[in-house]
Amino acid sequence: MELSDAVRRRRMVRAFTDQPVAAPVLDGLLDAARRAPSAGNAQGTRFLVLDTPAAVAGYWDLTLPADRRARFAWPGLLVAPALVVVLVDPEAYVARYAEADKAATGLGEGTGAWPVPYWWVDAGAAVQTLLLGAVDVGLGACLFGLFAAEDALLAAHGVPEGWRAAGTVALGHPAAGDRPGRSAGRPRPPLAEVVRRGRWAPE
Repeated sequence: MELSDAVRRRRMVRAFTDQPVAAPVLDGLLDAARRAPSAGNAQGTRFLVLDTPAAVAGYWDLTLPADRRARFAWPGLLVAPALVVVLVDPEAYVARYAEADKAATGLGEGTGAWPVPYWWVDAGAAVQTLLLGAVDVGLGACLFGLFAAEDALLAAHGVPEGWRAAGTVALGHPAAGDRPGRSAGRPRPPLAEVVRRGRWAPE
């Protein structure tokens, strides 16, 4: 598939069948995602993969307790056979930029020295690679956040202190009943409105 086709076909899928994602396919997607851009080649992104029924059920027990599920608008999302929690280690970036070839930037002094926390940028690049890769292999994918459940989920899976979760990507085969999210109808601004050439606005 051409990249331009994958970009245009990509959308958030919120209803899945329970058909498992073949291990080589999932590993191929993760291998592509680890090749996403990384500031200073710090490589501070990791993937916590939950791809067994028990692991997936445990995820939802922590992040969407049973008493809230009856009101959940997207029950088909809970059927996704694979969940990938995208993790970042901010201190890996601090350590990388404290090395001799980056020290002059001052970014090795601590996370507060970063005007833009590039660990989130890199996580976004990895997520986009997963989302486009899913389209390429005929799967559906959906990115969503952990919000208040982040600490509990990371602790439950033994993630070391200091790591943060950028979000979770559900992966699987789209179900026939999938429907667009409530925000899908919002139009994208035209290219002329998005692109600024030379100045923000013409004089």
